[in-house]
Amino acid sequence: MRSSRRGFALVIGVLIFSAILGGIYGPSVKATAAGANDLQDSVRDFTQVLSVVQQNYAVPVDTDHAIYEGAIPGMLRVLDPHSSFFDPRQYALLREDQRGKYYGVGMTIGPRGDRKVVTIVLAPMVGTPAFRAGLRPGDVILKVDDKPTDGLSTSDVADMLKGPKGTSVKITIGREGYEAPLDFTVTRAEIPKRSVDVAFLLRPGIGYIKLSGFNETTESEMADALKELNASSLDGIVLDLRGNPGGLLNEAVAVSDMFLDKNQLIVSHHGRASQERRYYAVQGNQGMTTPLVVLINGGSASASEIVTGSIQDHDRGLVVGEQSFGKGLVQTVSGLSENTGLALTTARYYTPSGRLIQRDYKDVSLYDYLYNHKAPPPTEVKLTDGGRQVTGGGGITPDVVVAEPKLNDFQQLLLRHNVFYPYQGSVGGFTTFFLGSKPDITKSFVVDDAVMTDFRKYLDRLQIKYTDADITQNGDWIKRMVKEEVFTSVFGLTEGYEVELQDDPQVLAGIEALPQARALYENVRKVIAQRGGESPTQ
Repeated sequence: MRSSRRGFALVIGVLIFSAILGGIYGPSVKATAAGANDLQDSVRDFTQVLSVVQQNYAVPVDTDHAIYEGAIPGMLRVLDPHSSFFDPRQYALLREDQRGKYYGVGMTIGPRGDRKVVTIVLAPMVGTPAFRAGLRPGDVILKVDDKPTDGLSTSDVADMLKGPKGTSVKITIGREGYEAPLDFTVTRAEIPKRSVDVAFLLRPGIGYIKLSGFNETTESEMADALKELNASSLDGIVLDLRGNPGGLLNEAVAVSDMFLDKNQLIVSHHGRASQERRYYAVQGNQGMTTPLVVLINGGSASASEIVTGSIQDHDRGLVVGEQSFGKGLVQTVSGLSENTGLALTTARYYTPSGRLIQRDYKDVSLYDYLYNHKAPPPTEVKLTDGGRQVTGGGGITPDVVVAEPKLNDFQQLLLRHNVFYPYQGSVGGFTTFFLGSKPDITKSFVVDDAVMTDFRKYLDRLQIKYTDADITQNGDWIKRMVKEEVFTSVFGLTEGYEVELQDDPQVLAGIEALPQARALYENVRKVIAQRGGESPTQ
């Protein structure tokens, strides 16, 4: 009964919280009063339904589950795809992501296997306790503090690895090439959840920055990356926002500020009858006029679309890649009782030219909206500062469209069997298999004929059928995949990522587009100067 009352009280809290926001943003006192009467009726109906379910359902009802997983998410789902409820664990993880840090050992873990699922190390983060202790991709986590991980989810194992700073945790792992399990005692530390994954020179004079999210440390991380690259002296910068789902609005504004001219509009937002709020570049690029290319794809959403939209609308740089996701809704995240949280859509945001990036979600299923979306026809056409046409209503359309290459049947077969990765089914993946023989790996490592012979033996071991033509026609791709995973395992994520980017067609297209980005920016600065220093989007 106590659990039931707690869940019911939370539903009422969510309803009242939503009603309060409705009062804040509502058009009139009369409408708000009517809404209060409707709320009372809705609460009464909900109470009656819950009572009938509790008394008459065929089996005992877990009320908390019905409310947390059903009633509240169901209510929010009919509003829009992005308003959502967070249970205590989800809310804690959300705050962890927003803060950009946690306390643990510093490694990414995940499930692997078919019949028997185990938790493995995907990658230790360079410089963290796990990395310094010698844990490596492919290690199977057998025990944590002598407690077996059999039957535990990856989330359960992750929780066991986290703990107060300075405390120790014993991790027992199984590793290819070693008959007995290995024990590692690791001291927990503050682990940054970095939003800037990597920043390095793709080639002389061309900087590359991979930004994976927007949390409370993004502004400082980006500033450090630009300083480390000596951005003002470069011939070009490739800012990679592919797969970036967004995050904190103020951090997106701060990143845009670093590239735009002072006082240029970055984004605006307003909700139902609410006052418009406009965000401008406060510091500006401070003379850093390096040509810029922004990479996006279907996984680029929300805050990453704010950055991309501001760059594109002001002709500050060129956008390369594929259509972005199309999320133009602003969520206000608030803590509720019982350590839960609510993200409620309270406004829509607009790019400097006035584009609404949000695509239609009312005429598609939630699954299709999230995972199977297609670029809809534009609902509006606007102009950039330099007079180019840009569209809204369906994400951001790149200036240079470059599709991600499609995998052929043999490549899909190898990936489906997780051949390259640290753990495959019930045996180690090729990287673990190869490193299990303890070869001496340096950064001059190349995948030569001897390694390819080992690769063929590994495919034979897994009874994966192939022909000589399969290996020959896909040789370059196989060699890159092997080298990438070996470098990730031995040297860390950054080195593995550098290998991956060497043949990335979208990155290569971004480099080729830098002279065009330079010409675009130089032209718009002349146009704005002729207008007396005012851009049409200010």
